[in-house]
Amino acid sequence: MTPMLEAADVTRAARPRTPPTWLVVSLTCAGQFLVVLDVSVVNVALPSVRTGLGLSEQGLQWVVNAYTIAFAGFMLLGGRAGDLFGRRRMFLVGLGLFTLASLGGGLAQTDWQLLVARAVQGLGAAVLAPSTLTILTSAVPEGAARARAIATWTAVGAGGGAAGGLVGGVLVDTLSWRWVLLINVPIGAVVLLGAGLLLVESRAGEGRRLDLPGALLVTAGLATLAYGISQTEVAGWTAAATLVPLLAGLALIGLFLGVEARSATPLMPLGLLRVRSVASANVAMSVCGSAMFAMWFFMTLYAQNVLGYTPLEAGLALMPSSLAVVIGSKAAPRLMRTAGPRVVAVLGTLVAAVGFGWQSTMSADGTYVVAIMFPGILMMLGAGMSATPLAALATSGAAPDQAGLVSGLVNTSRTMGGSLGLAVLSTLAAARSAGSGAPAALTDGYALAFRVGTAVLLGAAVLMLVWLPRETLAR
Repeated sequence: MTPMLEAADVTRAARPRTPPTWLVVSLTCAGQFLVVLDVSVVNVALPSVRTGLGLSEQGLQWVVNAYTIAFAGFMLLGGRAGDLFGRRRMFLVGLGLFTLASLGGGLAQTDWQLLVARAVQGLGAAVLAPSTLTILTSAVPEGAARARAIATWTAVGAGGGAAGGLVGGVLVDTLSWRWVLLINVPIGAVVLLGAGLLLVESRAGEGRRLDLPGALLVTAGLATLAYGISQTEVAGWTAAATLVPLLAGLALIGLFLGVEARSATPLMPLGLLRVRSVASANVAMSVCGSAMFAMWFFMTLYAQNVLGYTPLEAGLALMPSSLAVVIGSKAAPRLMRTAGPRVVAVLGTLVAAVGFGWQSTMSADGTYVVAIMFPGILMMLGAGMSATPLAALATSGAAPDQAGLVSGLVNTSRTMGGSLGLAVLSTLAAARSAGSGAPAALTDGYALAFRVGTAVLLGAAVLMLVWLPRETLAR
């Protein structure tokens, strides 16, 4: 063999094989599906969990909150770690933590074991979620192809949230509550194997160190803020148990911004917030999420507590909405090529607002087609249409070495907006029903939540029209 041929063989051996784009999209979407599914799938199982482990009412709340607080609090840190230490590596670490914690939670014998497992699940999700979007956007060039990939990622993520009630209902009714956690183990193992064999490592910012003071401050601030939001459902907005963590969380975030302004290697360069597409899309995503995230919560309660559906029936009743969010997400890229992401985001938000307005006319004796199916389809069709252009805009204006950070910011905005919105709307609904469990009183509370959600979405549409960039998507 000649030296030239030997050199060519060495070059081919050293060059990593790039997997097909569809395979990268499939693996990252599978990771995102697991993360989002676990936010909602546990809700249906809570009564069975309480019976099985003897949890108190407040302890039951923390089965959900332990996950969401860790998820929201560590998201920016997880995204930045992917930039510095490798997106594939963080994908594997996050998914590994998530899968092991799911196994621990499914086998838990006491309440504290389950709560610790849920918190570790949230930590794994916070490391995993930013990497899913970063790997996807790094593998697909900016433009129409990336918009289609983001649409798939959005649809799968939204579908995970939508499918949670149905999957949870099936598993609880046919097996036990433990399987809403154990089901993650075989799926996680398969995705881990595929990612380990097929994904190619990428990172940015070599030689830079992780901004540890900034990481600690923003994680503590977001986690404290998320804890304060969670307390509103138990103690109300004016109680010390709510106000103290909310104010402390805001103070820590303010201190984080001060540290970042002086840091030579900041966790989040503040100049990033001056990029119009990044700032406007994240704010819009947070505002829209504050209404849309609550849709599944109140629709499930309405179906079960007012109309008398079983958990499985409630999950099946929302299947058309689940399909609508996928259709909206997949239709968005085509519309974006002609009308531009700003117009599509506004249009989707207005469609969702129509659905919310329709849902706010619900009654205690409503029929399925009029009271659940059609308004649910409009709400989720609009949600899918708006989420895709917002995610595309939020990730389009950042430098390559900030891709993981921007992806973490996207997930943080959506999660924190959804958590705050759910807390506010739950408080308003509870106040309107005045603690009554009568169907008519509950319906009044749920209807108020949807009326407020309608107003929020109309405000979000105006915000997008004024602030989002006007550029159309490249073909």
